Order: sequence, then C-alpha cells, then structure tokens
Amino acid sequence: MSSNWGTELWDQFDNLEKHTSWGIDFLERYTKFVKERADIELSYAKQIRSLSKKYHPKRSREDESRYTWCLAFAATLRQLNEVAVQREELADNLNTQIVCELTRYTQELKTERKTHFQDGRRAQQHIESSWKQLESSKRRFERDCKEAERAQHVSDRIDLDNKTDGEKRCSLKARQTAQQKQQAAEESRKDYVTSLNQFNQDQHQHYHTLVPVIYQRIQDMEERRIERICDAMRLSAEAERKVLPVVSRCLDAMMDAAESIQPRMDTRQVVEVYKSGFDPPGDVEFEDYSATMRRSISESSYLDNRTEGRRHSRKLWPFIRKNKLLTLLSSPRQPPPPPPTSPLPGGVNNSSQSPPLASREPITQRLNDLMTSGSRTRKQCLRSLKRGLSLKLGSSPADCSHLPPEQRRKKLQTRINNINQEIQREREQRDALLKMREVYEQSPQMGDAGSLEPRLEEVKQSLQRLEDELRRHQAWLLEADSRLSDHSTRRQSGGCGLNSQATTPGSSSLKQLDNRSPASRESPDGSYTEDHSAELNFKSRSSEFDDEFDDEEPLPSIGTCKSLYPFQGQNEGTLSMVEGELLSVVEEDKGDGWTRVRRNLEEEGYVPTSYIKVFLDSSAKGYVQSSRLV
Repeated sequence: MSSNWGTELWDQFDNLEKHTSWGIDFLERYTKFVKERADIELSYAKQIRSLSKKYHPKRSREDESRYTWCLAFAATLRQLNEVAVQREELADNLNTQIVCELTRYTQELKTERKTHFQDGRRAQQHIESSWKQLESSKRRFERDCKEAERAQHVSDRIDLDNKTDGEKRCSLKARQTAQQKQQAAEESRKDYVTSLNQFNQDQHQHYHTLVPVIYQRIQDMEERRIERICDAMRLSAEAERKVLPVVSRCLDAMMDAAESIQPRMDTRQVVEVYKSGFDPPGDVEFEDYSATMRRSISESSYLDNRTEGRRHSRKLWPFIRKNKLLTLLSSPRQPPPPPPTSPLPGGVNNSSQSPPLASREPITQRLNDLMTSGSRTRKQCLRSLKRGLSLKLGSSPADCSHLPPEQRRKKLQTRINNINQEIQREREQRDALLKMREVYEQSPQMGDAGSLEPRLEEVKQSLQRLEDELRRHQAWLLEADSRLSDHSTRRQSGGCGLNSQATTPGSSSLKQLDNRSPASRESPDGSYTEDHSAELNFKSRSSEFDDEFDDEEPLPSIGTCKSLYPFQGQNEGTLSMVEGELLSVVEEDKGDGWTRVRRNLEEEGYVPTSYIKVFLDSSAKGYVQSSRLV
C-alpha cells in the first residue's frame, strides 16, 4: 500500500517537522549504541588477551610442555587469544563500516532536512501573504460598498426634499459624492476579484504542486534514513557473523584440546620424569640389645644403620631432609697457611694450595671414631670430619653418574639423540661441500675447488669429534642399561642387594663398601657420591644423627688462646683475627692444622693452629682425653 505525504498530510507540516527531528535523534542514538558496543568488544578483546597472556605458560617451565593437560591448557589459551583477535576485528568493522558512515550520513541528513523545511516554510509564508492580501481587498471592498450605499441614501433623501435653489445645490453635491463612492466601490470590487483569483491560484499551486513536491522529498528523506538504519543493523549482524566461523573453529580447537588430555599418559610421564631406578629398602633387621658385644657397622642396608641411644622415631630415606649432614661440611678446605717468619702488620698471605694427603686425618679413621663414640663426642667427630672430607658438590660428571640410574639413562639417551642430529647436519653439510667441490672441478670458472678444503677439513674434524662423543655416550648408556637390568634382576629374585650382604665389623665394612659396584653408590636422595667409601658411609649414617642436631646447643669453651699473628679469614668457615687478640677455644686441633675458636659468644670459625697460643683448662684436657678413649 503506497502513501503520499503531499496529498495525505498536506496540513501536518508541524507534525512532520517534529517526526523527522525525532527520526534524526533516533539515528544518532543508534550510532552511539553501535559505538559503545564496539568499545565493549574492544575492551573485551583486550581483557581476554591480557588474561591469555597472564596464564600462558612460562618458557622456563619445562614440565608444562610434557603433560597433556598442560599442553591442552596452552592450546586453549592460544585459541582464546585468537578469539580476542576476532573480537578486535569485529570492533574495527563496527567502527569503520557503521559508526563513521552513520555519523557522516547524519550530518548530510540534517542539512537536507533543513533545506526541505525551509522550502516548505517559504511556500507557507507565500500562501499566507496571498491570503492576507485577499482579506485586505475584501475588507476594503466591503467598506467602499457601505460608504457608496450611505452616500446614495443621503443623495436620495436630499432629492426628495428639494424645494429651494440652495437645497438643489446640496442635492447635486450629494449626488456627485454618491457617484464617487460608487466608483470607489467598483474599484474595490475589481481589486477584490483580482486578489481572490490570485489567492485561489496560489492556493491551488500550494496544495497541489509545492506542498506535494516538498513533502515527497521529506518522505524520501525519511525512507532513506530508515533504510540506512536497516543497512547498519544488517552490517552489524554480518560483521558479527563473519567472525563466528573463526570463533567456532577456536571453540572446536578448545574442545579438541580438552579431548586430547590423556590421564594415563600423564601418569606414565610422571614415572618417566621422576623414576630413579633405586631398589626399595629391605626389611629392618632385629637389633639384639641384650648382646654385650659392640654392634659393628652394618653394610647390608641404608636402613640397618641405627644408633643405640636414639630416642626419637626413625625416618625412612624418602622422607628425611636432603643433605642434612652435607650442609655441615663447609669448613676450610685449604691447608692452614704457614706462620710468617716475623710478625708483619700488613696481614698474612692466605695460601689456597691443595693440602698434602699425609697431612690430613684419614677419612676411615674419622668415620670409625664417629660410629663408635658417644653422643657428645660424636658431634665433635662430625665437626672434625667436615674439615677433612672434601666433596665435589656442584660438579656434574660427563657420564651423568651423579644422576639416579633411570634419569641417567634418559639423560644419556637425550644426549645421543642430539648428537645424532648434529652428525646428520654435519654430514649433509659435508655432502653439499663435496658436490660443490665436484662442480668446481668440472667447471673451474665457477670457483676454486681448493678454497673448500679448509671447510671440508673442519667438517671432517667435527664429524670425528661427534662420532667419538657418540661412541662414548653409547658406552655409558650401555653401562646404565646393564645396571638397570641388574637392579631389575635383583628385584625379581626377591633380594635387596644392599640388605642381603652380611655385616662385618670395623674397617672391613668400609672396604667392602668401597669395592662394590658403582651402582651401589646411589644415594636414596636421588644422587651419586664420588667418594666410594667415606662419602657413602657418611651419607648412610646421616639419618641416625638427623634428630640429634635439630636443637644443637653451642659447644662450651675448653680454654682460651692468644693470636700471635694477624689472620684474614677469606674462606668459608674461617674467622679473622688481629695480633694479640684473646679468643675462646671451642675445639682442639684434630691434626689438620685448624683450631675452632669463638669471639663474644657470637662469631665462631677456624684459625690456623700455628697462628695462636692455646691455654686449655685442666678439666677440659681431661674431658678431651677421655672422649678420645671412648
């Protein structure tokens, strides 16, 4: 059904003006709505991107690239970041295709509407002025007619009373006046007729020509505005529909990532990562406290070594604090510097040369003293032991022997794979150089074949080095596999290698521990030791003293000493002193050239014995002698 504002709304000019103004306001409101929605989409994309970046796995965490649930979460975060990209694209499309276009169109629409209604107002003013002119001529014609009628009435009355000459002259004058009024009325009548015809003509043109044309333009303008709103809504939906397939693919990828999680594989991966390859501990042997003989050092198991007077609950290897006793081994590892020939005020040359082996107290003797002494003397033996035992902490052997068996095998296998890749790359480079040399030999104009010889020689040397390294790692891997197979054989046979051996007293146990295979050097905390005898026995006994040193009290002073020379303690565990300083002696020299001293009940450390003069108390001397005899 068609409609025409020019014919159907010819008298609704003011209402049309209000309606079109409200339509433009609606267009501006819709434009603002789209702009705010684009801002929301942009803010949402920014927050999603920030969230994805916040929870994205760090590159330093290798564990997150190993498990399927970590990989699935990382894939989900990547897809979420892609969703943020699509939301940003949607916001950009809304701004460029809708907001900017509607803003520009609104300005054009306001200008067009102003033009149309100005034309309508001019037409309205023209018809109103024509109507006013018609009314003016009509009133003038009415007035002239009344005046002519009144003048004719006066003239007729004078003619009826005409008797004298004077009265006749008045009658003639009245008649002339009446004639003039009639002529004026006739003139007014003609003007009125002319104005009436002109008004009718203007009115017909206004309502049948000007108004329909102007109103039709306004109607077309309104229809274009509504159509533009329709297009904007359609573009908004299409812009969002355009990103939906990509978002749908992202959601599908998230679903696939969730489906790719394999709990069984992840639990197996935990075994692959943390499996040490150690044998589980065997049964705890019965300890006969009724026997009067001294219990010898047992080598059958890490868990068989128990001290007689331990009152606290025992701890199994997997639950003890790692390297509890190794932290005690931080005394000076250098031999004490020789005393200066004469006291020099400038300090002492603190040498860092390695000590001769004969100057040290034997490790096995200290371990035996440690195992066979009392509780208090045992602490002193440990403090002495930490000065004599030199562990290669922090060093990483090339054969990965410091790792547990299973982890060693995996590390060696990884290295072998990397070496094979490097060998493949070097071989490809060698083949390319050989082909290039062949081409140069056939076509000398393309290059000098001799220029490739240094590079070929370098590649050959690199290949030789890599192949030697590969053979070395393969031998280590074969050794690790053989040890793992030995472990599995012992587990299947029901024996626990360390627990199945008989115990022998004294130094024979240390000798047997030293002669055992390198696999027996595996420590229960997941590392290997480098010292075959002392370090293993020391670690195996560490659990026995774990509780005894939890609440250790400072040792009492056994005497005093006076420094003969100044000493700068630059190494860990040493104490600096000046010449003539008085210090408290905490522990005597154990034969390694160092004495433990204390200053002001706060600072403790070791100083060279040759740099001080010791004054022991008589009671302390007797105690030290008795403790050595225990």
